[in-house]
Amino acid sequence: MTPGLYLFHKPVGPTSFSIVQTCINDAKRRQPQKRPRICHGGTLDPFAHGLLLILTGPATRLFDHLHAIPKIYETTIRWGIETDNGDLLGQSSFTGDPSALSPAQLDSVLATFIGWHDQIPPATSNKRIDGERAYVKAHRGESVVLPPSRVYLHEARWISHNLPHESVLRITVAGGYYVRALARDLGRSVDCGAHLTALHRLAIGSYADPGSSGSPIQVPSSEILSWTPARQLSDQEVGDLRQERSIVRGALLPPAWPLPPGFPESNPPVRGVHRGRLVYLLRENQRYLEALREFPGGL
Repeated sequence: MTPGLYLFHKPVGPTSFSIVQTCINDAKRRQPQKRPRICHGGTLDPFAHGLLLILTGPATRLFDHLHAIPKIYETTIRWGIETDNGDLLGQSSFTGDPSALSPAQLDSVLATFIGWHDQIPPATSNKRIDGERAYVKAHRGESVVLPPSRVYLHEARWISHNLPHESVLRITVAGGYYVRALARDLGRSVDCGAHLTALHRLAIGSYADPGSSGSPIQVPSSEILSWTPARQLSDQEVGDLRQERSIVRGALLPPAWPLPPGFPESNPPVRGVHRGRLVYLLRENQRYLEALREFPGGL
């Protein structure tokens, strides 16, 4: 794998880290004299499947810029049982009667979760407590109480219902959103409990799940962070940036993939493109652009 951004399909079962570790081991076998730099661009739980972004080499510096963009999930929610971790692998912590549920009621309840809300992550989340992952503490049997996080649900709609047993939901969220927590909170809102039995990540930004039958796909340079504006750089401007000098803002190219209407923006960087490759992430400072991240050799 050359330096860049790759689209993987994670199947049900393995952890996101185990896939990263497989990539690392493969890189070590190919070039034992080098220390590979590989990470994922946002974890998926073992029971979930779908798109997993893998970043290699200098592209690992893109990680922070993948957090706030839209992520699309399709999930199956089982009514009548809440589990301690929010999914089918957890232990039952509450049972209720879902026999009175109706599509109209679920539409009404779902609408209250749209927008910005405080969400308490599951005890088995990837959040850190005193430097340790919450799920590690929870698996040891320790009591885990996490503070609420501010999260954003942009769009949600029911795909189908098989009431009173289960429903299929599609959502678009910003990074940091816990779908397991949404199922838990929906179940509590209708007084019967709920948990996830399936979760499929369909897309992250402009990148779609490549599917289980295909090989990993490398994202072309022109499509890396395609939701941000771009600036074509001359040889002289690249030289100035390497000397930590700012350059004139000039004309910016609009994003090739615009965010969904109404989706919150988070002060995106400007892609600095030189000879068809991404060589810098830049930040605007009035009429100038300054280097934020450099990608030696380009992506």
